[in-house]
Amino acid sequence: MADVKQATALVELLEAELRSRCRDIDTFQGYYRGEQPLKFASDEFRKYHGHRYKDFSDNWVQVVADSPVERLTVTGIKPAGADRADAESWRVWQTNGLDADSQLGFLGAVTSARSFALVWGDPDDDETPLVTFEDASSCIVVYEPGSRRRRRAALRRWQDGENYMAVLYLPDEVWKFQRPVEGRQDKTQDMAAVDEQMDGWTPRDMGEKEPNPQPNPMGVVPVVELPNRPLLVDDPISDVRGVVPMQDAVNLLWAQLFTASDYASFPQRVILGAERPVLPILNELGEVVGEKPIDIEKFAVDRVAMFTGENVQIAEWTAANLNAYTDVTEVAVGHIAAQTRTPQHYLIGKMANLSADALLAAETGLVKRVEEKQLWYGQALREVFALVALAQGNAAKARAVRGGHLLWADAESRSQAQVADALLKLKQIGFPFEFLALRYGLTPTEVTDLLAMVEREQELDPLGAATRLMNQTPPASGGPPAPDEAAA
Repeated sequence: MADVKQATALVELLEAELRSRCRDIDTFQGYYRGEQPLKFASDEFRKYHGHRYKDFSDNWVQVVADSPVERLTVTGIKPAGADRADAESWRVWQTNGLDADSQLGFLGAVTSARSFALVWGDPDDDETPLVTFEDASSCIVVYEPGSRRRRRAALRRWQDGENYMAVLYLPDEVWKFQRPVEGRQDKTQDMAAVDEQMDGWTPRDMGEKEPNPQPNPMGVVPVVELPNRPLLVDDPISDVRGVVPMQDAVNLLWAQLFTASDYASFPQRVILGAERPVLPILNELGEVVGEKPIDIEKFAVDRVAMFTGENVQIAEWTAANLNAYTDVTEVAVGHIAAQTRTPQHYLIGKMANLSADALLAAETGLVKRVEEKQLWYGQALREVFALVALAQGNAAKARAVRGGHLLWADAESRSQAQVADALLKLKQIGFPFEFLALRYGLTPTEVTDLLAMVEREQELDPLGAATRLMNQTPPASGGPPAPDEAAA
């Protein structure tokens, strides 16, 4: 157990690391929303044209981040040794609305390099623990030395009015802290500024409602990290980190294209050998008392001007080739597709007359990318289901879930005709109906309902069921017994 001084020091240490992460997190999330400042522009271009494009972005970051998330769908959890998915775990998942919120958690991990899941008991429902996904900017987990899975502590921080709130999760207890916000600034330049910023955390006064600290009945840190593209010796990597520089280049190309097209719409001409035209200034009697230059901008509107002189000439230069900008932009988008394994037809928007096999081949990179995320997110979600079991007081089930198998929807996008043809071939070589129903894309709950429908159908039509059984292709070891043999 930690005392107040140790707990406060740990909160300060974890928040310092969390704040250092937030700089990249805020950048990546801003780019996902389309908040992309104009980069790589010359000082002259930014001075004269930068204000025009401060709110413009050709947002490819969002497409790259959304493409794997739309194929990440959890359908259940099968504990080790079980023959079917666990219905109770799925009930808790659905009750907490995680069929929708899990998509937010996956998107947060893809964009910010990690997201978190928190499991805690519900004081109003002992049978249904609360499970929430948390953003990378509000949570941090620290691990035991030499381990990437044994959690030592976790911190969750958020702003509530004029105060920052923090909850420190330890394996045996939970601390709640707060500190004021007003009069403080976001300082992350050096550790001295961080220490000054962190000064002020105090245990929250919970009154008589609950103790502070309070015991942790689960015996483990109830916060789980979902890492995106983790490394052995460094932090996980966001899928959009490499897209950001190319996104800046694409935005600059569009800005230059818009500027060039603006000027190209008015052919550039120069008048040679003529004095600048002037207008006479008349007094009240109509007498010329002076002259003033003609406003050149008036020529751009009226499109008519007259110049006199013996050697007056008009020269014109060719407008810029605007196709060069779009060609380079298309190459840049192709680089984004190759680097992120996002199918070209997701980005370019051009589709030739491709066969179904060609489209599947084009999406191979994305499918493998999704399957990698299923692997890493899956092991984290197994731990989430284990925490649910611990919150329900079932340690044996928690062990089984940790060694179990997370069920996902198919990462490939195929037509129903293709799926049905593949399943028919699997049926012919002996795969059971329940397996085929899962491969078709039904959830374990839907498969259970379907099996019940099949059973009721057989009860209502036993002769039809027997006929279908006899008409099945017999296995290699011999078919079902003939009716006479069965009667005997």
